[in-house]
Amino acid sequence: MGILFYDGSSAPIRIEDRALAHLKVVIATKLRRHESFTMSWQHPSGTSPGRSTIWLHPSIPLRFEFDTPERPALNVRWIEEMMRSVNSSGGINLLDEVIEPL
Repeated sequence: MGILFYDGSSAPIRIEDRALAHLKVVIATKLRRHESFTMSWQHPSGTSPGRSTIWLHPSIPLRFEFDTPERPALNVRWIEEMMRSVNSSGGINLLDEVIEPL
């Protein structure tokens, strides 16, 4: 389980390593372009029900921390779907992985 640290002031956001690796690509792409956006997610099971949203801006510190030392192979289709989401008016939502049919 990876962790996204946001602004150093709020509780860390826990995201599965593989999803966090893909999310990192999308977030880094947007912030490198100096584009701000929101990111939303549902609270994981075992915690209080609901969802959260944060505002991401190039001036807000972020740190990605992974449990596994190896980088996973990236799924380009999943990244493309996340990019479509982040470019919408609703911002990025953590999406399930898109698997290409065989």
